[in-house]
Amino acid sequence: MLRVGLTGGIGSGKSEVSGCLAAHGALVIDADQIAREVVEPGTPGLDEVVAEFGTDVLTPEGTLDRPKLGEIVFADRERLERLNGIVHPRVGERTEELMEQAPPDAVVVYDVPLLVENELQAMYDVVVVVDTPEDAQIQRVMTNRDMTEEQARARVRAQAPRERRRAAADIVIDNSGGLDDLSRQVADVWERLRKRA
Repeated sequence: MLRVGLTGGIGSGKSEVSGCLAAHGALVIDADQIAREVVEPGTPGLDEVVAEFGTDVLTPEGTLDRPKLGEIVFADRERLERLNGIVHPRVGERTEELMEQAPPDAVVVYDVPLLVENELQAMYDVVVVVDTPEDAQIQRVMTNRDMTEEQARARVRAQAPRERRRAAADIVIDNSGGLDDLSRQVADVWERLRKRA
């Protein structure tokens, strides 16, 4: 099994790359999806988030109000670290369960936004970074996530700088062009990964 860590800053196009790799045959484990699962209603994760941040971070239906929680934690690094302390261990446990179910010859791609921030590089055989200029990231976040420029910049600032992500990469995918260019790069990366599997 080849363990591949896929990362990139918010708005970098990492999800697009993840989808392309899955279409080529990779087994993709999405950290964001797991992070949502571990704080669903009725989970110990959600109970702990509410104990830490109060019932204001819940919707009237009792689910986590992610935009409200985001406003709190992305404005205060200490509170962000407390949230990460609740969510990340649970995500790690679930990820290991999923990886154990993968076939021995699989290329397992772990799609994780905060791979570099949490210094997880050593967990993977290959680290792939999707890289995009910061201005493009901010424009994409504003467009795709309906955020103000200030909110988008706060999200980008809360993550590792581009240089740090690029320094951690075994492979860099440059997503400053169009989708055709991105697809070609992902196809090349897939061939490289298959040879290593």
